[in-house]
Amino acid sequence: MFKKVSTVFIFGFYTVFCSAQQVRPSKSSEIYREIKTLKHLPKVLYLAAHPDDENTGLLSWLINDQNVETGYLSLTRGDGGQNLLGTEQGAALGLIRTHELLEARKLDGAQQFFTRAIDFGFSKNTTDTFKQWNADNITADVVWVIRQFRPDVIICRFPPTAAAGHGQHAASAVVAEKAFKLAGDKTAFPDQLKYVNVWQPKRILWNTFRFGTNNTTAENQLKVTVGQYDAQLGMGYGELAGLSRSLHKSQGAGTQSVAGIKTEYFSHVAGEPAKSSLFDGLSKTWTSQGNSDIDQSLDKIISTFNFNNPDLSLSALLSLRKKVLELKDADLKRDKLKSLDHIILSCAGFMGEVVTNQAEAVAGDHYNFRLNVISRAENPVVLENVKWLNQSENFNRKLSKDSLITIQHDIQIPANAALTEPYWLAKPAVNAATFSVPNDTLIGLPEVESPLNVLVDLKIDSEKFQVKLPLSFKKLDPVRGDVVEALRIVPALELKFTQPLYLVKENEDLPVSLNVKVNSNKQFNNGKINLIYNGQNLGGVDVKSLNGKDTTIDYLIPKAKLASIKSNQLQLDANFVSDGITYNKKQVLIQYPHLPSLQYFAPATVAVMKGDIQSKVKKVGYVQGAGDFIPEFLRIAGIQVDVLKDEDFYGNSNESGNGSQNKLSQYDAIIFGVRANNTEKKLGRWMPFLWSYVKAGGNLVMQYNTNQDTTVDQLGVYNFTIANKRVTEENAEVKFLNPNHKLLNFPNKITTNDFKGWVQERGAYFPVQWDSAYEPLFEMHDTGEEPLQGSTLYAKYGKGNFIYTPLAFFRQLAAGNVGAARLFLNFLSAQKN
Repeated sequence: MFKKVSTVFIFGFYTVFCSAQQVRPSKSSEIYREIKTLKHLPKVLYLAAHPDDENTGLLSWLINDQNVETGYLSLTRGDGGQNLLGTEQGAALGLIRTHELLEARKLDGAQQFFTRAIDFGFSKNTTDTFKQWNADNITADVVWVIRQFRPDVIICRFPPTAAAGHGQHAASAVVAEKAFKLAGDKTAFPDQLKYVNVWQPKRILWNTFRFGTNNTTAENQLKVTVGQYDAQLGMGYGELAGLSRSLHKSQGAGTQSVAGIKTEYFSHVAGEPAKSSLFDGLSKTWTSQGNSDIDQSLDKIISTFNFNNPDLSLSALLSLRKKVLELKDADLKRDKLKSLDHIILSCAGFMGEVVTNQAEAVAGDHYNFRLNVISRAENPVVLENVKWLNQSENFNRKLSKDSLITIQHDIQIPANAALTEPYWLAKPAVNAATFSVPNDTLIGLPEVESPLNVLVDLKIDSEKFQVKLPLSFKKLDPVRGDVVEALRIVPALELKFTQPLYLVKENEDLPVSLNVKVNSNKQFNNGKINLIYNGQNLGGVDVKSLNGKDTTIDYLIPKAKLASIKSNQLQLDANFVSDGITYNKKQVLIQYPHLPSLQYFAPATVAVMKGDIQSKVKKVGYVQGAGDFIPEFLRIAGIQVDVLKDEDFYGNSNESGNGSQNKLSQYDAIIFGVRANNTEKKLGRWMPFLWSYVKAGGNLVMQYNTNQDTTVDQLGVYNFTIANKRVTEENAEVKFLNPNHKLLNFPNKITTNDFKGWVQERGAYFPVQWDSAYEPLFEMHDTGEEPLQGSTLYAKYGKGNFIYTPLAFFRQLAAGNVGAARLFLNFLSAQKN
């Protein structure tokens, strides 16, 4: 069933206009580009699988040189990738990457779309991919975006073959071609036609590429020259593309801004072939649609546009608006009227915002807001009316040029206001590969606009506009200056466990102490916090008064009660019950300087790992890599973790003159975080000290690295070569090559049971060649592939041990996998055996 979301488009007398947290005028150069784009009718949809797959150079050229409305459809939000910024994985990482894409789109000017597909990690072909993704559902999502956006040209980043390099890449091409053929078929996904019309694009092409040694371009393909210099931008489109792509910071996708022209190549996929241009055979102007008067008006506006005084174009733009309102094509009218109104308000220099000094609000409570509005046009803008959520106030007041008007107003947040969170995370996912979307008409949107808006009615000459100003939070940051973000609606009470997992060792008889942190956003005079496992209440704590942040409640659970639960990996839930109302959500707040504050809510749960989990190490050094959970896990396991810094290698020498070596020698093991050779640029100086540490009797455990942007060439004490070899099937069979090896027997006896319950993958970037001094521990492979033995290499070096393991411990330990924990602790304990 295709369900409708409550979204209203108003045409004719009023047009709803909204943008981010403030409505602000575009720069003159941007207004000029928007006017030229208004003149061009074709649209382009670029389509790929992940954030950062898009060809930002081509997008920048299409928008800024060809002045063609362009969108990027990423099937996923990048949930399965690696995070170079912090420890967020899964849904949280997908949220970060969604907003990195949106920041990139602000630079290059493209629109952004998504499907419901979840990035479940690397897959090797489309067969593997469509075991996870429902091809029909993802195709339906792409058809929906096509019918809504109505592109004339669709461009795929990848082919449907192995040349795509990733199963999800190839799958994006498969569903793109299917959707291209179905979007114009009224028998395909007919429920969508309650809200959109069928739409048949003219053609679909593949944007061929040169990636490393893989060259899929050919001189008989359609060629387009891009990258030209744009004086209004002050740079070429390739330079703009580098800036845009470099906003994918969580992926470490910083890209050079390359000046100069280059050639893009395109291979025909379906539809009418293009001979000389991407836009062959398309209606490019209003005249071709029988609206030559609109073309003539736009030509005059463009030729007379004054970059210093864009408001001089207002009269002509308002006359043009009347003509657009008379269009018979409702879809074309909707698209162009939205663009035109943005141009008009920008030319008027209109700014509007509704702000408070609190970042969070609770449904039903009252807050003081400030409405700030200003116009910079000689032609006066009239503030006619303001609707404060549930009441209207008439003003009929002219906005004097460049004079700020501030109106204070008390606003009550509606009692039924929804929590602020991404629509695709509001409900549990359908499965590990598909988000649950509460209303099908939300599909495609990067996010939904705020439902809490002040509506401002404006009049410019005789034309009326209704502007949505979302309730926002504004503060002065001493470093960033003014920060304006969405007002975040939060529950009256949030609770979460103080640590992400607990480790209960079999030989410990003491009660298990768990701590729950409670943040109450209003006064609670009584209530009870309960701990629940699988629907069974394990006990509660009565609370007499709560009012404020960071109240910690302690639980002591008898060891026998946990021992009676047979599973060694369990999930405990917490809730707070007061006056018959249950609160059971924890806030996940993500804050990075390059993004707005991001928030979603998850059940207040914690993973508990219990069983025979032994460790013989007390203190480890950690070479920081990409963000991962392992240091926190080790601290939870009772191990001291020191993140190593320059001074740990170049500290003051002791009397023997060997201070650095002695400082490293205090550690039972030293661990490399994932991708440390890609992120830690000081490794070249540190490695000799680390080899000396091992030779003198130390234990060095190195996790996976990639071959991209490496710091040192030789990672191991002896040579080995990494390749993009991986085992993506998390349940792939594991063969022990030497079951008696000490790493498999001390302090934990490792069996095949320890490889059960792994998530997403076994590991990635396995060594494929290595010195004979190394001993491989395991053999594993994906279905139908040759066995791989590079998942863990062990070598004795001097008196110490060196272990290289690209097994995905950073995912398994975060998921609370006991077997992975036992194996990793064995690696750390190698020198104790």
